[in-house]
Formats: sequence, structure tokens, C-alpha cells
Amino acid sequence: MPRRAPWFIVALLCAFSPIHQSVAQQLNLALASTPTSVDPHFHNLVSNNAIAAHVFDKLVHQDERQRLTPGLAESWTALSDTEWEFRLRPGVTFHDGSPLEAEDVAATLRRIPNVPNSPGPFTQFTRGIAAVEVVDPHTLRLRTRGPQPLLPTDLSVVNIIPRRFETATTADFRSGAAMIGTGPFRFESFTPGERVVLTRNDAYWGGAPAWARVTLRIVPNDSARAAALLAGDVDAVEAVPLTQIDALKRRPDLQLWRAVSNRVMFLSFDTARDVTPFATARDGRPLPANPLRDLRVRRALSLAINRPLIVDRLMEGEAIAAGGLLAEGFFGASPRLVPPAFDPDTARRLLREAGYADGFRLTIHGPNDRFPNDDKILQAVAQMLTRIGIDARAEAMPFNLILSQGGAPTYAFSTMLLGWGSNTGEASSPLRALLATIDRDRGLGVGNRGRYSNPALDAVIIQALGTVDDAARRALLERASEIAMEDQALVPILYQVNIWATRRGLAYTPRADEWTLARFFTPVP
Repeated sequence: MPRRAPWFIVALLCAFSPIHQSVAQQLNLALASTPTSVDPHFHNLVSNNAIAAHVFDKLVHQDERQRLTPGLAESWTALSDTEWEFRLRPGVTFHDGSPLEAEDVAATLRRIPNVPNSPGPFTQFTRGIAAVEVVDPHTLRLRTRGPQPLLPTDLSVVNIIPRRFETATTADFRSGAAMIGTGPFRFESFTPGERVVLTRNDAYWGGAPAWARVTLRIVPNDSARAAALLAGDVDAVEAVPLTQIDALKRRPDLQLWRAVSNRVMFLSFDTARDVTPFATARDGRPLPANPLRDLRVRRALSLAINRPLIVDRLMEGEAIAAGGLLAEGFFGASPRLVPPAFDPDTARRLLREAGYADGFRLTIHGPNDRFPNDDKILQAVAQMLTRIGIDARAEAMPFNLILSQGGAPTYAFSTMLLGWGSNTGEASSPLRALLATIDRDRGLGVGNRGRYSNPALDAVIIQALGTVDDAARRALLERASEIAMEDQALVPILYQVNIWATRRGLAYTPRADEWTLARFFTPVP
């Protein structure tokens, strides 16, 4: 498989003393994002997926750069363009002692499309599977509806559960009754909005982790998370508050770990409705047509955003101005998609050409508790739009409300500030999830909250997904990204940089996927 991620790690080395072995048995981590569920198949969300990865395993793993490595499958082979064989690792057991077998994988694949009310289903990764054949307890053959070269990559996102939980409800996972996997930690408890408690799986096939007990504290408030680290209440934090970066650098008892993220922050537009609820005349009266359906308007909004200013001032330089769907170096990211130059004069001209010389009122909805400085980015973008004549208003709210109201079935908003991280570490993830025309049967458009649709783009995405040759698929993904940006299907703003901070005596392997995984925190001398 190709290398998919750009990568740099900057460790701000400080002097620290060895962590005592008795202390090393306990690990307390502060997480920035509130999980919406511990059901591993309910909602494809970074915070959910990272917690699930402690308890469950996948056939194929991703390393810190999102390169594929063997997981529960010790090998996989393409028998033809439409058939794959996976050989399971022998001797693996679930936490209840039952052996992992191919039928458990088959049951998992059957469950995924049948999880009710999923706001972000995993079907985009499994819809291409036409048939599942259990050859023997350790051999599985998957036949696809067409060439699917990314099947191992797609399955690196799917958590395997015991077959007896095929019909388990999301409530069964929340209660802990179904939280039985093959992962490095056993599930002990989940207190929504507060914490997840885990204990070491001494029988883990990958080797028992260093930590006997792990507490994942959910601390969305930036100041509270940093204070918990400084007070010694936690050993490490994710999503280091950017306002604290300089102060933390000066602390000799702390260390920072960085990685370029697979996440892009962007504006999503309602391009489906003839009239959209939060784009009105300046006096609040309805407009005769939805201005967001006009390419000139979408381009104007993009040119009005001063990306370098946001990166330098709001993100303290800890981000990268974005012109596409993935940062440079990820597989399928087009090197030709550079950040648009800040050009308010051209933006005003485009608005005049579109018939909005006097602008219009636009409310932008976005989260205030999910991404680094998300509420500040939201406010800054709204202010920048006012300078080209848009009466822009920022409406920040909890991320769970953005998820529940911004998508199906209500599609309540007109413009949203959102973020998307590529589970697969390559460009097909945002393309098929965010921008492909919604097609539930094919697992396309599962995150397409603006209901954007472009048949020309769809054709290239589908062609790329079925192209076996890596070089040809890369070229198609690059072209699809370029088509999307030429049509301003969304407005990219920045690529995140993921930052963790640890106390002395503790190291972490930072990841492009933003996951905070207890297994990869290690005591160091």
C-alpha cells in the first residue's frame, strides 16, 4: 500500500526523572471531545472510534502514519479484482475467553448496516461487500460488487465484535453488557460526559500494555484540561489548548508531541434547497433563491477568508492553511490545490455579478466544544464575511446539536463550520463521505450535510474507488479533489496539527488520526 500521510513530529524535549513502576500501573488521560456513544458501530466519530480502539480490534490496523499493518488478520490477499481472502491470527480470544473466529467477523459485517438511527454509519466501508464466505474458523473470503482495492483500508475502520452480539442494541454497549472485544483493555465503566474506565487485558495478543488501569476523563473545556495537567490530576492531555502552548513549552516537567492531522476544517453549504432558512435578505425577508447554489457566491465566501491570519493569530501557528481536502502528502491529495489568496475585492465583484451587490444575511452554525478554537474560527470567519458585504452571524452550539440538527432528516442549517478526519488516511474518505451524492445503498454521502450533488464528480470518485493500480487511483483522487474545489463544493479553511502534552517520564507516539490511545503511552527514563 502507498504511504498516505505527511509526517513530522516535533518533540519539545525537557529534562524529567523516571516514572516509578507503581505509578506506571495507573494512567489518567484527559480527552477533549465528548463521545456520542461507545457502540463501536453507531457513529463514525473520532472520539467514539478512539475509545472503541481500546476495547475492540480490527482485521487491519493503522500505525501512527495511517499505514496498514496486520491486526486480527495476520494476512490478506486479493484472489481476484473482486475477491479477497483474510487469514485470522490464531490464538486470539475475546475478553470473555471465547475464541475469535471468522464467523465473528461475518456477524460484525452483518450488524453494521442494521444499527438504527446512526448519525454517521460505517456502511461507507462495507457496502461494497456482496458476499461473505466463512471458509474455516480462521479464513474468510469477501466478494465485492466490483473491483475494490481499498477493502483492507476500509476494514481498518471496522471493529470486530463477538457473534453473539450481532443483534445487540446501542444500549447494550452503553450498559457494558456488549463491551467485549479482543483489544488491549477491558471495559469497566462509562459515565456519559465524564469518564471511561478500562483495565488491562493481560491476554492481549499484541502484548499486555504497561497500564493496569486507565481512566479517560472527558474534559471539553480547554482551560480545565490544561489545569488538570498542570495540577498533576492527569498524566497527559490531547488537543493542547493553543493559548497554553508557549507556557507549556517553558515547563521543564512537560513535553509536547505533534503530528500533522488528517482533518480539514471547512464550511459546508446547503446547495440542495431552492430556498434555504438561514440565508435571507438583510431585513430578514426570504430571498427568492438560495444564494449558496450560485458558484460565484461560494467562491466569494472562500476569497473573503484570510486563512494565514486565522492560522497565525487564532491557531498560534499550529495549523496549516487549506486549499483542499487533505494536507500535502496524504495519498490522493492534489499538490495543485493551494490555499486561495485572500482577495476581498474579487469577492465583492463576484457577489455583484451574482446579483447580491448589497449582500444578504447569512447565519453560520458551528460547534463550540469539538475542535481546537472552533468557536473562535467561527466568529473570525463571520467577521471576515461582513467585510465583503455579507451580514454574517455566527451561531455556536454544542457539537451534538450540530450533528443531530445539521443532517438527516432535518437539515436545519444553511452554512456550517465542520471538520472531517480521513479514517482511511487518503482522499477517498472525504470525497465519498462529504461530497458524493447521497446514496445510502452504496454508502456514499454519509457525511454530506449540505446534500451537494455533482454527477461529474461522482463519476470520478466511483472510478477511483474501483481502480486497482495505485498510481492511477492517486491521479483520479487528485482529479476528483480538483473538480470539487473548482465547483467550490465546500470551503476548506485549515488543516489541523494534533498536539498532546505529557508529564515527565511519559512518552507518546503522536498520530495523524488524532486518536489518544493508552497503549502507546510509555514510561521512559
